[in-house]
Amino acid sequence: MMEIKRICVYCASSTQISHSYFEAAYELGQRMARLGIGLVNGAGNMGLMQASADGCLHAGGEAVGVIPVFMVEEGWCHQGMTRIVTTPDMHARQQEMARLSDAAIVLPGGCGTMAELMELVTWKQLGLYLKPIVILNLDGFFAPLLEQLSRAAEENFMRREHLDIWRVAHSPEEALQLALSTPLWDKSVRRFAAI
Repeated sequence: MMEIKRICVYCASSTQISHSYFEAAYELGQRMARLGIGLVNGAGNMGLMQASADGCLHAGGEAVGVIPVFMVEEGWCHQGMTRIVTTPDMHARQQEMARLSDAAIVLPGGCGTMAELMELVTWKQLGLYLKPIVILNLDGFFAPLLEQLSRAAEENFMRREHLDIWRVAHSPEEALQLALSTPLWDKSVRRFAAI
């Protein structure tokens, strides 16, 4: 079990979503700060990215934002982050977010968030990413995706063992508990990547 110093929070940039999601993102950031855990996210100044960073910062925590240069040029960067790391593109952003953090918590989001989650899952399946991945299934948002992944295992597109790559939480408090208590993935599972 490694010490969790920073957690990457993947989440939506949308502003047109239920207020309950904003509350959960803000609460997660606050809880992380109170535990002395830094937050890493995509440095967005909108949606759940802003809410999670604000929750952490308002509680005195560290919030590190990782953002591609083109997004900074568009004016999408949260100006209150403790530190901003710029990257040349989206691929480098994902690699840096994973590198800077010791675990990942994934909140509801759109295509970008889904792509980040699936890339982390794939890396872990291949033994390239060994850190905890927690899906925060607020209001059952991720239920269809989780069902699809179970079907993929049932129909042998992936192994049943791969369903242990992530944990599922239903509240910010539970998500943090799972991030802190889930052991590192065993790199030797790489031999199970092929089915």
